[in-house]
Amino acid sequence: MKAAFIIGHGGNEVVKVRACEPVKRRPGEVLVRVEAATLNQVDLYMRNSGAGITHQLPQIMGLDAAGVIEGVDASETLLTVDQRVVIHPGITCGRCEFCQRGEGVLCTKMQLLGEHRHGTFAQWISVPAQNVFPMPQGLTFAQAAAMGVNYLTAWRMLFTKARVKPWETVLVFGIGGGVSLAAMQLAKAIGAKVIVTSREDSKLERALAMGAAHGINSTTQDVAKAVMAYTGGRGVDVVIENVGEAVWSMAMKSLVRGGRLVTCGATTGDQPPADLRRIFIRQLQILGSTHGDFSEFRALLSFIEQSGIVPVLDSEYPLDRIHEALTRLESGQQFGKIALQLMS
Repeated sequence: MKAAFIIGHGGNEVVKVRACEPVKRRPGEVLVRVEAATLNQVDLYMRNSGAGITHQLPQIMGLDAAGVIEGVDASETLLTVDQRVVIHPGITCGRCEFCQRGEGVLCTKMQLLGEHRHGTFAQWISVPAQNVFPMPQGLTFAQAAAMGVNYLTAWRMLFTKARVKPWETVLVFGIGGGVSLAAMQLAKAIGAKVIVTSREDSKLERALAMGAAHGINSTTQDVAKAVMAYTGGRGVDVVIENVGEAVWSMAMKSLVRGGRLVTCGATTGDQPPADLRRIFIRQLQILGSTHGDFSEFRALLSFIEQSGIVPVLDSEYPLDRIHEALTRLESGQQFGKIALQLMS
């Protein structure tokens, strides 16, 4: 079996693709032949430092994946050998107060694939049966793999946290990234109007071609002023952002009174000015969100199949070219998901 390991921290040279012992399935787990996985920002973080995340090196990278079941308990009634499946990367304890009340995403002992334990950048993986879900029809393995992190994160942000309605307007920062594209597609699919931002006109043009209502170049335009001009001075109902400090002020200023801002990241810094007066005078809601639980994943997969949404892929690489894939992600030039083909 081949897998991509982190053997240290500090750049591409610490990532090695090498042979390793075949994975062994334990009772209650499902053995999956991984056909495709996608890269996420946390893969760069784990490669560069992994600070604050409990892990042991060497560690197999990768959070999400799609593949084919090769082994399962004889007593399993929902999953079968040769079934195409996608993997939810959060391994929960099942016993803490949050798991007990059905909020596994808040599990106090959550272990994420590729962060706290061996991940999906391997040709086979064994995970608990509860983390394996039937793959939506009509998608390739690479497209389906994108469901496990970016689309699930966007789903929770939009529908669990912000509770977006079809008649509302949503502002999505940084179109081109995985979560942002997923948020645009999902919000548009229920009928919401979506405004997107980017520093590149080419990405805005692609988003508009996909159905975004309006695009704002955050390099050449004042985002908040552009939002107000487009909305007739009202502002947007919901802001979806994962950038953090660099966009925080303009995100807050773009909201209508009583609007909701949902954040799931802080790639440019995590200490923006709070702007408390704006928050309490305009009665804004600031909502944090990370990933999603099993029920949300099940709902997302059903919605994807019914709506016909197809995840956007930027590029695909064989596992042996993981360094090129990581460099592509690090460049920020991608539009959509960067995928790895594990069996090519």
